[in-house]
Amino acid sequence: MSASSIRTAPNPWWVGFVCGMATFVDAAATTGIAVALVLFQSSTAGVAGLTPDQVGLLTGVLTAGVAVGSLVGGRLADRFGRRRVFLVTMTLIVLGSLTPFLGLSLGALLPGIALIGLGVGADLPAALASISEAASDRNRGKILVFSNLLGGFGILLAVLIGIFFGSLGAAGGRIMFAAFGGVGLIVLALRLTIPESASWLAARAEHRAGVQTVRAERGSIRDFGRMPYRRPFATLLVYYTLASIAISVAGSFGTFVAVNVAAIPVNEYQTWTLLAMPAAILGAVWFMAVADTPWRMSYFVAGSIAVVAANLVPVFFGFTLPALIISVVVSTFAGAFCFETIMKVWTQESFPTMLRSTAQGTVYAVARFATAGFNVVTPALLALNPSGVYVGVSIVAAAGFLIGWIGFRRGVTNAFDVDSETLPDAAAVESRSSTVAS
Repeated sequence: MSASSIRTAPNPWWVGFVCGMATFVDAAATTGIAVALVLFQSSTAGVAGLTPDQVGLLTGVLTAGVAVGSLVGGRLADRFGRRRVFLVTMTLIVLGSLTPFLGLSLGALLPGIALIGLGVGADLPAALASISEAASDRNRGKILVFSNLLGGFGILLAVLIGIFFGSLGAAGGRIMFAAFGGVGLIVLALRLTIPESASWLAARAEHRAGVQTVRAERGSIRDFGRMPYRRPFATLLVYYTLASIAISVAGSFGTFVAVNVAAIPVNEYQTWTLLAMPAAILGAVWFMAVADTPWRMSYFVAGSIAVVAANLVPVFFGFTLPALIISVVVSTFAGAFCFETIMKVWTQESFPTMLRSTAQGTVYAVARFATAGFNVVTPALLALNPSGVYVGVSIVAAAGFLIGWIGFRRGVTNAFDVDSETLPDAAAVESRSSTVAS
């Protein structure tokens, strides 16, 4: 179980809310920047708008920045503490949000978007580790689902701005950046109320004292090749990478497809995508009820099938407004059971304290690097053959979900059950195959 705190422990739901705002900012930035870049395609006085290739490049830079930030930030959070990392990273996001007010050219936007990506990526593994270590086995899954639900409200923020300010062109894009930059400032202030993880402090103290507990001694990158960490680590890397590549098309290029393939205005498309918000809330609340029970793998399977089917709707019914909206709404609801949230739960439960953020960051990084590479060429592929792209990502998603099911269908050892045990005792627990519900 998680370590007892030497001071009054913060309310785990408060930690889940404040640290979960990383998911809010991530979703607001990812969705909002995708919309803003389309708006920046509109030329302003004396300044040419962005080209489709430049939109693809900047989207790729954002995703690559998240990948690098996840890789570096996750390791730093395990080495130097969760609190230090997520205070610095939110500052980076706020600074990056100032970019479009300095210029709208490719050269002006690129460094700021990269900075936002770095901040968002480094923030997530530290925030998620803080949440899971403040919670207990009875509510860890629920609080992680709750924190992920906040991402839906980040998407809602971006959608509302797209609806009300999408007709303003580049000015609407600037409003988008100002909005999530302002939220970042508020989150930065709230995070000052969250102390360092008690589990991380205990692990550091035990390591310095030479006490050989799992959380004190299992902190090397090489440990990912050891049992019982090798199987979940490999599964998470492959499953989440393939699923991310597939889902990035709708997430990062939904507005692009609506405008450039279906000839739907930004504000009209964004208005209809509001239907995805109640779907996201319903899916998240539903999954909260089963996240800490043996039923979650059954819901994972059902959600996976629905996401794959949703991606095929525009292929069979054409790239029209109804088809695109049905695809977005269904995949948003079903994704609550099989994508981001369950990945976070599995990752947090599978690794000990001093590997937890590193594992989470590495999983994010590998997925985002792969997605970034795909994002660079996605606009060109969509212009060439949108149906082919959607069929391809459906196949990739199906393969990813299948690998996730194979890797976790029989459960894994719950790292929180052995974190404070000495290494010989932990080995005995693992040999008895202590598993979590899948």
